[in-house]
Amino acid sequence: MTLSDVVYVCLGLGALGAAVLPRVVSRRPLSLPMVFLAAGVLIELLPVGVPTVDPVRDRLWVEHTTEVCVIVSLMGAGLAIDRPFGWRRWSSAWRLLGITMPLTVAAVALLAWGLLDWPPAAALLLGAVLAPTDPVLAGEVRVGEPLGTERDEDEVRFSLTSEAGLNDGLAFPFVYAAIALAAAAGTGWSADWIGSWALTDLLGKCAVGLAVGGGIGWLLGWMFFRARAPELRLSEHMEGFVALGATFVSYGIAEVLHGYGFLSVFVTACVIRAAERSHGYHKVLHEFTEQIERLLTAVLLFLLGGYLVAGALSALTFMGAVLGALVLLVVRPLTGWLAQVRTVMGKKERAVVALFGIRGIGSLFYLAYALGQDSFGGLERELWAIVALTVVISVVLHGVMASPAIGYLERRREGAEISGRS
Repeated sequence: MTLSDVVYVCLGLGALGAAVLPRVVSRRPLSLPMVFLAAGVLIELLPVGVPTVDPVRDRLWVEHTTEVCVIVSLMGAGLAIDRPFGWRRWSSAWRLLGITMPLTVAAVALLAWGLLDWPPAAALLLGAVLAPTDPVLAGEVRVGEPLGTERDEDEVRFSLTSEAGLNDGLAFPFVYAAIALAAAAGTGWSADWIGSWALTDLLGKCAVGLAVGGGIGWLLGWMFFRARAPELRLSEHMEGFVALGATFVSYGIAEVLHGYGFLSVFVTACVIRAAERSHGYHKVLHEFTEQIERLLTAVLLFLLGGYLVAGALSALTFMGAVLGALVLLVVRPLTGWLAQVRTVMGKKERAVVALFGIRGIGSLFYLAYALGQDSFGGLERELWAIVALTVVISVVLHGVMASPAIGYLERRREGAEISGRS
C-alpha cells in the first residue's frame, strides 16, 4: 500500500461523508465540522502515514485553499438570503458589523497585549483574525436554502448569516492595519501610515468591493433571467456550476482592481438573488455551492485535525489558551449582546446571536495571508496555536449547541404562534 493509495481512500471517504453526514447529524448535538475534525485527529494517530499540512511551512497552500473555501461559502450565503436589502430590514447586520466587530478586534488586541505581552502589531493581528464570524462553519445557524419557509430565515438565522457574509470582507482593513503597524514598528513607530490606511484600505478597497459586487451581480442577474438571447439566459438551463463562475469572476475582478474580493462575492450573490427572487434557479446555484463548500470544509478540517496531533499546540502557552477561550465565552457574547440592545429580538434570541460568533476557516485564511506579508516578530507558531485552538473550541462548542439552541427557539416560536391563534 502506497501513500497515494491512502490519500485516495481518505478523499473518497471524505466525499461520501460530506454527502451522508449532514443528514445523520441533523437535529443532533453534533455537526459535520466536528466529525471531520475528529476524523483528522484519528487518522493522524493511526500508523498510515497521511501527510500533514504545516501552515507555517505550507503557508501559501493554506492561504489559497482557505481562500477558495471562504469565497464559495460567501456566494452560497448571499444566494440563500431571501430578505430584500434595506437599511431597516438589515439593521441587525449593521449593528453586528458596526458595534460587535470593532469592539471584538479591540478587546482581543488588548487581551493579547496584556495577557501575552505581545507587541501591538501582533496583538492587533490576532484581534483582526479572530473577529469575523465564519460563513463556512456556520451551516447549522445559517438561513435555509432559497425559497424556503419563513422559519428558515428567522431573525437569528438572518443576523448570523448576513454578519458572516459581510464581516469576512470587512475584517481585511484591520488585518492591513496590523501589517502597517508591524512595518511602522521597524521604522521608529511612525504614524504616517494611518492616513493612507484609512483612505485606501478602509474606504477605497471597501468601495471597490461594493461597486464591483453590485455591478457584476446586476450584469449576471440580467443575463441569467432577462437576456433576450436564450443562450445567455442561463436560468433556463439550470446548471449549478455557473455559481462558481460568478464567484471567481466577482472575486477576481475586485482583487485586480485592488478591492476586497470577499465583500464583492457576497454583494454579487445578494444582487443576483434580488434580480428574480422567486425563480427556482437560485436553489440550483445554492445547492451546487453548498456541495463544493462541504467538500472543501471536509478537507480543511480533516487537515486541521491532523495538524493538531502533529504539534499545532506545541507553542501554546497557558495564557494563550485562556485568551482563546475568552474570545468565544466572554468577548463575543458581550459585544454581540451590546449590538442587539433595543432590537426586535427577545432576550433568548439575542443570547443565541451573541453566543454563536463561530470562528473557523476565515480566521485561518486571514492569518495565513498576514504572515505572508510580515513575520510579526517571529510569533508565527504562537499565532497559529491560539487561532487553531480557538477554531477547535468553536467547532466543538458551537457544534454541540447549535441544533439544541435553534430547535429550542423554533419550539418556542411555534408555541407562541399556537397561543396566539387560540
